[in-house]
Amino acid sequence: MADALKTVISQSTECPVCLSTFTDPKILSCSHTFCKTCLDNLLECHGNCQIRCPVCRAVTQVPKKDVGKLQVNLALKSLIEDMKGHPQICTNCKSDEKPDAVVYCQDCGNYLCTSCFNTHSQWEGFIDHEVIAMSEILSGKVSVRKYRKCRKHPKEDEGCFCSSCRRFTCFRCVVMEHKDEGHKVIEGAAYEDKHMKGIEELKSKVDKKQSCFQKYIDFIDEQTKSVDNAKKQCTSDINKAYDDAVRQLSEKRESLLREVKETTEGVEKELESMKTTANKYINQLTTMAEMVTKKTKIPLDMDTLAAHDTLCESLREVFDQKDPDYEQPKKSGIKGKSVRFKRNVGVDNLSLGKIVNVLKRNVALPTKDIMNAMFSTPDGRMAVGCNPGGISIFSPDGQLQQTVLKDAKFRGVGFLSDGRCVVMDNSNNITLYTPEYTQLNVMFKTLSRDECGNSDLTVDGDDLIYVSYRKAMKIQVFPTAGGQAVREIPCDGYEPRQITSYHGSLITSSVDAIRLIDKQGAVQHELKKPSRDLYAAVSQWNTILIAKVEEGECLVSIDEYTNELRHIRNLVNDYKIEKTWIWCYLQQYRSGEIAFCALDRLYIFRLK
Repeated sequence: MADALKTVISQSTECPVCLSTFTDPKILSCSHTFCKTCLDNLLECHGNCQIRCPVCRAVTQVPKKDVGKLQVNLALKSLIEDMKGHPQICTNCKSDEKPDAVVYCQDCGNYLCTSCFNTHSQWEGFIDHEVIAMSEILSGKVSVRKYRKCRKHPKEDEGCFCSSCRRFTCFRCVVMEHKDEGHKVIEGAAYEDKHMKGIEELKSKVDKKQSCFQKYIDFIDEQTKSVDNAKKQCTSDINKAYDDAVRQLSEKRESLLREVKETTEGVEKELESMKTTANKYINQLTTMAEMVTKKTKIPLDMDTLAAHDTLCESLREVFDQKDPDYEQPKKSGIKGKSVRFKRNVGVDNLSLGKIVNVLKRNVALPTKDIMNAMFSTPDGRMAVGCNPGGISIFSPDGQLQQTVLKDAKFRGVGFLSDGRCVVMDNSNNITLYTPEYTQLNVMFKTLSRDECGNSDLTVDGDDLIYVSYRKAMKIQVFPTAGGQAVREIPCDGYEPRQITSYHGSLITSSVDAIRLIDKQGAVQHELKKPSRDLYAAVSQWNTILIAKVEEGECLVSIDEYTNELRHIRNLVNDYKIEKTWIWCYLQQYRSGEIAFCALDRLYIFRLK
């Protein structure tokens, strides 16, 4: 009876999580006790200021996320210290005064003194038993394999397991308490085998998930290295140009280096943040796996089983997270690697060079807040229509070179292949002008603004004129000879706010979507960006340029896309403009500069 009591006490001093004797035992609000280290690990895995008890799953708030501030189980701590102060006695001797044990027999389950050990070693049937020295047990090098004894029947081993009650039990208890319907009893060894296989499966899944995220981190490292190489290359080019120039250019040199650093550091921070998140996930997997997959002991009682079930469930919740998406670090890497330094050669070498993708000019329009149209001229300049104010024509370097049709009212502007100018006013009327801007007597029967809302205009390579109507959700096609529309193109369910001709197709811009449609109105490709205003243009490389505007922040980003609206690269990223307006325009000069017009200013970006 005394030995049974001692076994019960020994089991009561074991933590249900780590299955070892409690160290610094802490009590949760549900009254269950665990090692402080185990609770620290649980808190770290959950990542907040509360712990869910592995046994009963009750939640305990942890003051200031410090497990050390939880209440200490003083009675249990005192009991453990008392047990450590008393040496293990021989459990084989029959006398009342039992000597100290020197070894432990794993097969017999007895602690043996010197005399009993000598006798034990001479018995023919016990020669092959596994015997462990007490010094190895006390040092923690070897774990003792304990036998389960029934608390109700101390002489009986708990050789059975009731999966319905989630507990080990002896055969007598099975007959007396677990024989009714609903109780599923199996051999304890079979349960242990199943339990260990489950742990192995969990460990295998954890290894695979860790490997998956490690590959993701390696990919991020590759992207970071590429960005870093781009930064180093830029820095090297800048330094070489600086060394070839005069010393008086140090201020310019520092300005360029700072620009490279600012451009790449944002990308590096993005990649580092992704890496940190992935590492945190791996740490969660590792910590939870270590707590669940220890093989030194098998859970014995209900609390221990409940704790392990909870830990296994938590581990499954952790590794059920989706595999990493490589697209985000790839995009960041492309953005960082696109930074380039262009050195000046021949002319004005003393200026060193420049970082590409920077603003060339910020030009104020001659009239404020009345811009209504923008289009490239046949000779490669940029025409901006204001109402009133006429058409202002700007060179690629932002110089205002000419103002024409000062008395005309504009809603759309286009140019035919022979240089004639097509102008649409606020009432949706179209007027045709000679290349010298003399009005021609040609009439077009368009729909009224009251009937069909605001409109826009574009001209294709065959000199057909396309007019879009927002309210009517359709596009009319007119010949240059005037008259009625030769056909109509339906816009199914969306407003064509702006239209642009594109190699036998049309690009339509709505509030937050760009669509590539054929001449019958069928949508071929579509790009949506919620909470963004989108504007499209055709580039000199026959790709599609799209400007995204965040009106609240007045930020403009310009990206290049394929003819299937697949992203190619970022050209301008989050450039701050002074004002936005529902009628912004995007175009590209023949010489390569990109023009973005918003309300009363023309922004010109150099990309070469």
